[in-house]
Amino acid sequence: MNEVLRQEKKYAINLADGVVLGERLGAVMHADAHNGAQGYTIRSLYFDTPDDQDFQDKIDGLELRRKIRLRTYSPRSDFAMLEMKQKEGPYQRKRSLRLGREDAQRLCRGDYRPLQNYEDPFAAECYGLMHCRCYRPKTIVEYRRQAFVARENHIRVTLDSRIIATESCFDVFSERLPMYAVMDPFQMVLEVKYNGFLLSYIKDLLDLVERSELSVSKYCLARSVSLSLQG
Repeated sequence: MNEVLRQEKKYAINLADGVVLGERLGAVMHADAHNGAQGYTIRSLYFDTPDDQDFQDKIDGLELRRKIRLRTYSPRSDFAMLEMKQKEGPYQRKRSLRLGREDAQRLCRGDYRPLQNYEDPFAAECYGLMHCRCYRPKTIVEYRRQAFVARENHIRVTLDSRIIATESCFDVFSERLPMYAVMDPFQMVLEVKYNGFLLSYIKDLLDLVERSELSVSKYCLARSVSLSLQG
């Protein structure tokens, strides 16, 4: 199991500002090794209870809340990461466990028994929670990310664009998913993650772009779109 504890801030910015900001961040921060010319793709399957308790806790702004997801970076990958993010006051605690492709595919179908085969206590915790509270796959969210890191205070700044989702298929490894947009394609999500405090030279760069703080996650954006269509 891997674990990180840090503060996170999310903002909506326009696409043009995001392109300029990415160039400026790249000049003073280390680019993520996976960035490439156009960033890299992230696809996450989110789980929730039958009554959408985790979604509702986020919408209600509860200080203590969680979300559980299965994340992959390519449909052809031989693994996926099972992750639990927990909001604890101003901090976000993220724990993750690497699962083999076959085990991950069973989770996509709502079968959590493979978690019993892992010795990591985090696997047992996830199994107990997801089994007892009847967690079910809810939505897949996909987007393109550029990431920049600074060693000081474990700072990580990401720019996410082309945010799309689906609730008609939960196979996170599928080559073809019927996706719909959950955010204006001319907007991006800027995420700033750090321990302690944000260094001034990075804060100054961020202050150069107009941004509005996001109170919801990509999961909530996706669910809100689908629920509004159902309504």
